[in-house]
Order: sequence, then C-alpha cells, then structure tokens
Amino acid sequence: MTSAAPLGVTHRPHDRPLARPALSNATDRHDRFALTNRYVEVDGRPAIPVSGEVHYSRVPRAEWEERLRLMRAGGITVVATYVFWNHHEPERGHRDFGGALDVAAFVALCGRLGFDVVLRIGPWCHGEVRNGGFPDWVQDAPVAHRTDDPAYLALVDEWFAALGAELAPLCGPSSRVIAIQLENELYDQPAHLVTLKRMARRHGLTAPIATATAWGGADLPAGEVLPLYGGYGDGFWVDADQPWDTTFREHFFFSHAWDDPGIGADLRDHPGVGRHDHGVVPRLPSPDFPAATCELGGGMATAYHRRPLLGALDIAAVAHGKIGNGSGWQGYYMYAGGTNPRPGLQESQATGYPNDLPVFDYDFHAPIGAAGDLAPSHAELRRQHAFLAAFGESLADMPSTLPDVLPTGVDDAETLRWAIRSDGASAWVFVNRQQPYEPLDTCRGARFAIGLDAETVVFPQEPVDVPSGTIAHWPVNLELGGVRLRWATASPLTVLDPRDDPTLVLVAEAGIPVELAADGASMTDAAGSTRGVAPGVFRVDAAEPRGVDVVQGDARLRVLVLPAASAHDLWVLDAPDGRRLVRSAAPVHLDDDGRLAVRSPQPPDVEAFDVSARAFVAVAVAVDASGPGAEVALAPEPIDVGEPPPATYGERAGRAAAPDAAAIARHGSTWSLRLPDAAPGRPVLHVDWAGDVAVLEVDGRVVADRFWDGTPWTIGLDALDLAPGAHVTIRIVPLHPEAAVRLPAEAEARRRAVDGPLVALDQVRLVSSPRWRELPAGD
Repeated sequence: MTSAAPLGVTHRPHDRPLARPALSNATDRHDRFALTNRYVEVDGRPAIPVSGEVHYSRVPRAEWEERLRLMRAGGITVVATYVFWNHHEPERGHRDFGGALDVAAFVALCGRLGFDVVLRIGPWCHGEVRNGGFPDWVQDAPVAHRTDDPAYLALVDEWFAALGAELAPLCGPSSRVIAIQLENELYDQPAHLVTLKRMARRHGLTAPIATATAWGGADLPAGEVLPLYGGYGDGFWVDADQPWDTTFREHFFFSHAWDDPGIGADLRDHPGVGRHDHGVVPRLPSPDFPAATCELGGGMATAYHRRPLLGALDIAAVAHGKIGNGSGWQGYYMYAGGTNPRPGLQESQATGYPNDLPVFDYDFHAPIGAAGDLAPSHAELRRQHAFLAAFGESLADMPSTLPDVLPTGVDDAETLRWAIRSDGASAWVFVNRQQPYEPLDTCRGARFAIGLDAETVVFPQEPVDVPSGTIAHWPVNLELGGVRLRWATASPLTVLDPRDDPTLVLVAEAGIPVELAADGASMTDAAGSTRGVAPGVFRVDAAEPRGVDVVQGDARLRVLVLPAASAHDLWVLDAPDGRRLVRSAAPVHLDDDGRLAVRSPQPPDVEAFDVSARAFVAVAVAVDASGPGAEVALAPEPIDVGEPPPATYGERAGRAAAPDAAAIARHGSTWSLRLPDAAPGRPVLHVDWAGDVAVLEVDGRVVADRFWDGTPWTIGLDALDLAPGAHVTIRIVPLHPEAAVRLPAEAEARRRAVDGPLVALDQVRLVSSPRWRELPAGD
C-alpha cells in the first residue's frame, strides 16, 4: 500500500460527561480503587491497571513468589486468579486449603509484593478444568446448575462460606482484593449473577468492583457488575479443519466493537459470527463503565485436535490494539502458565467437552511458562506496560477515535490500521502492521494528519514506510519538563526522574527513521548523531543509544533514544528510589530490598541506565548459590519402541480424541534419562522432540505431559520432588500422518517431510539456573 495524501483523523471528544456509577462509589467503597464511566481511579487519579492471570493451584507454592516477581517486572499491577472448586473439595466436606491450595496465603503474598488482586470465584470457572471447576459430586447433583435453583444455591452457599472463612479477613475497604468475578461465560442469567453477588457479600467476599464476562452478547444485570471483554489471536476451540476465524482476525484491527462472540463458542448453542467495526458502534461498551478486559490472550492453550501457536508480536498486537481502542483496563489470560495439581482435572471429552486437553500441561505459551521460563512475549508486552505506567494517568481519560479511512473488512491487508486517543490538545497515534498467518506488506509513504480542537498536526516531515511487524505508539503535543514535543516517530517507553529533571525514553521502530519535532527548539547530543531536517524537526541516528537534549526557550528535556534491536532486553522496574531502566537478556526482577535479581546458569550481563552519566553502566552481581549453574546435554537411552499408532483414537463432536493412558503405553516409544547430580539453582529440563503426545514418567508414574506443536517442552524438576535414584523416562507417541490434528505450519511441514508416523527425541538439556543478586553499592 502507498499513501498518497496524509491519513486523516479528527478527534471526537467524549460522548457524555464524567460520571460515577454506584459500583465502587455508593456501594463497597474502597480506599484506593473506584470506577468512573470513562476510566479506573487508583489512589484518586486516573490509571490503566494491567492484570495478569496466574492460578496459584497450578503453581508449586515454593515458586509463587518468583513467578509474581517476574509478573511485577513485566509491568503487571493486578493479579487475577481462578479459585477452582474441584481443586479444593473433590469430596463434599473434605476441603483442602493447604500447600499450593492456600488461597489466603497467595492473596496475602500478592499484597506483600505490591499487587492488587482479582478473585474469580466462579463457582463455575471453565479455565480448561474438569466440569468447569465443579467437583464431580456437584456436577452429578440433581440440580439446575448455574441458576437460582434453591438446591443448587445451597451447594454454592456451602462453598462460598468456606471461601469466606479463608478470604474474608483479606477483603474490605483497605484490602488488596479490588475485584471479584462472579461465574464465567454465563450468558442468560442476569438475576443469578445478582444472587451470587449477594451470597458472596454475605460471607465477607467483598470488593469495590464486581465483574462478569460480557462476551458472546451476555445479558448482565445493569449496574451490578463491570462488564469484561477479551481478545485472542487464535484459539483451540474451533474445529481442526476450520481456517483462521473472523473472530480471531478482528483483533488485529482497531475497532470500537468490544464483544467477541468467538470466545467459548464451542460451549454455547449459538456461537454467533464476528463483525468488523466501521465506527457505527459506541466507543465504550457500556455508558456506565470504562472498557475493560480480563482475557487478552497471553498465549493459547493446546487441545489435542487443534494446537495454535501465536508469536510474540501477534500477542502484543492484540493488546496494543485494545489500548488504541480505548481500553481502561488491560487484563491477560494467561500471563503465567502452570500445571494441573493432579490427574483427572483437565477439560476432556470424557467429561462432556468437545476438546481433549493435556492431563497436566497448562503452559498456555504464556509470557511466563509453566516451568518459570520467559517467552519472547514477556518482552513485547512489558514495553507496553511500562508505557502505561508512565503515561496512563493522562491516557486513561482520552477517548479513542478511528481514522477517516477504515479497512473494508478483515481481508483488507492494504489499508493501514491505526487509531488515536486524544484529549483535543494532545494525542497518541497507535499503529499496527502485524498479524499472524497472513503477513502484511510494508505500507509505503504513510503520513498522518491529526485533527485536534484548535489545530491539525501533520507528521512526519516526509512520508515514511511502515514495515510489516510494526507496533507503534507515537506522541503528538507531549508536554514534559516544560518542553512541548510536537511529535516523534519512536515509541515512548517510560520517563525517568519524572519530577526533577525528566528523561524521556524512546524506542525506535525497526526500519522507520527517528524524527523529533519541537517548535522553536534546538537539539544537541554529544555524539553528533542528530541533524535538523526542517525548522524544529530533527532526525536521530538510533543505531546506538543516543542521549539528546531538546531545548525550548528556558526549558530542557533529556531524551534517550534506544535502537529497535535492543528492545527485547529492556526492563523498566519500580525500585524504591524510582524507576530503573535495565538491559538484560536474562530474566530480571527486584528483591525485597530493591536490588536486582537475575536467573542465569552463568554470570549474566546486566546494565542499568545511569541518569547522571547518561549511559548504561554494568551492574555487579554475585551468585546466591555455591557457584554458577550448568547447562548439560543429556544422552537419552532408547529402551522400547511402541506399536505403530492408529490414525484416530476416537472423536467427539467431530474432534479427534487424545490417546488415553493405555494407548500411550502401547504406542509410545520410550527413552531413559540419567539425570546428573544437581548443579546450583533451579533445574529445568528442555526437551526438543517431535510426535503426537509425550509424557514424562518417574518410577513408572506419569508426572508431566505435552501435545506436540513444534516448540520445546520445558519441565521444572523442582516441582517433581525427585527422589535420589529415581528412574526417569520420556515416552513419545508417534503422530500418524492422517491424524485429524491441526498443527502450526513449521510442525506440519516436519510431519509431511517423513514417510509414516513421526517420532523423534532430538535433544534433551538440563539447565540449572541459580539466582544472581546485585551487589550493594561500594561492594
């Protein structure tokens, strides 16, 4: 695509005056959290919270704290978690709130680490869990489930009472529990949601915000709950032979249509169809509440019949789109993956679902995986979250406006996808040139005309090409440090020392020249990498980090421009003495004392930006353990070859069924693993393999499993509590060439490259990563 004339948009102010709903204001008031009809207030100021889902019962208790610290380092401010009834009470009256099921301890830990909490208490949750979270004895009870049937409510009342006994002391107007989700994906029972809300409150489960999922056209009780939405770039819940669905494709466009009729559609009688927004719907989904999400796809679960795999940029593009659409709350599902605590808790065809899920694996390809390792999406998302932390207060009350020329539909790969959020005097321009499966070509010759209340700002100075994969947010009339930055073609990451002598940190976009404009200003830098291209317009060579001074009258703004190539290693951490900008390829978080902590098998290279020196400076670290970790290649020993696999293990609703335990034992090929003596640190097994289904067995007992999608399988060994001398084996079921299984493109290519069933164990590595801690100043 080539843009001949500037791409235009004219800011539209809010459709209605600022108002405060009864929810969180007249009822269940809170010391810190409140809602308006436009945005969320935190500590009396507009904000855009960022919530991430992690399930305490799917993570070993010993690993809770580090997972949460990595979430915090990723910019998550609110932890959301399901409370699965069947994890706690498999038999009526025999409840377990100990160990990794100690939900009160988890909530208390979240509060100690500075998180707010959303409790998703169900009682029906879904979460790819057996019976949606109902224990079998509830599922089998002769009641009208998920209704106001008194017999059903009596069962729920017992459960809510038990939850109240655990959690009520942690709720209240000064607590960290700021929201409670009632039920999940309930579409036609608004009165039942009110009943559940009253029941929860009666047992002390209170929060300023009650929420409910609103997708699928859900009928929600007016004014009683904050409607929550979602957005996934792909999903396992469609048939194996179905192409990339419209309801997924829509999330890579800017739009004011918040509903997604595709989420959970396989569990509804009328899944609906997607629709592309042409600006004819209200900008916010409710006149009473801000737009809020709880299920932006942080990845995707893997079903047997369909195994979607989204890239980091795909995940970031969906989240970025929601910010541009006017999001007042970014919520991810999942942000940290996990493992089912025991067999038989997964969604499966045997329990009436159309899908078979792994028995244990719930990695979800999330930013933080089931073994605690980070996916590339962590880096892509944490830059967005750093931007929201720095600029969310002003952005929160800016309505979204779509451009004059919109894409014609979900098949339009030519028209540039962009939108603005503006207060009429300043604006943010959001641009997306990323989607999976069907890459977008470079948009050539793009230039923007932003119509504000008193002027039209046209930029950049000369049209630019927007390459495929671009995800950008560019400022217009950004005022900082007394300087008014007219516009920039690099995305702000954060502001360092915001009160005294601020430094604006920008990250360049790959393939797009960095230009800064400030009327009547001069720009200087020590390296001489800045040159004027027009009055008040300067181009910065961003091949290396560049420090630039923008001088406008008596005011000066420090600007740090970072190259696109370094973006994956950037971290913005909220230290006790202010924000810290860090570069590290290894995972970084802050400890209780505010010092950096890093997981790495070998000494990590960590740098922190020194504002005074205007340079990145190496951070001295020392290992917590007795020495560095190790990365050891193991030599699996083949010990058995299974029978050739069949093309099918059965089906339900036209979807292939996974092999059961007996079939895995019969058809799986087996390798024995001899694990070396443990090196210092957290041991993680990295398995590169190919086939259909793999299981890890310890002394003949299956402890972990995975459906193959072409990606490595990582297994945290600490969670398995291996006894000395334990016999460890990997069993892989070959993938039949005619199995009705949808694979990612690269995996499908490997499948088709062999004659007959595919099975391989390519490589197994044991990586032990100790923790390295920043040394105190002067050491």
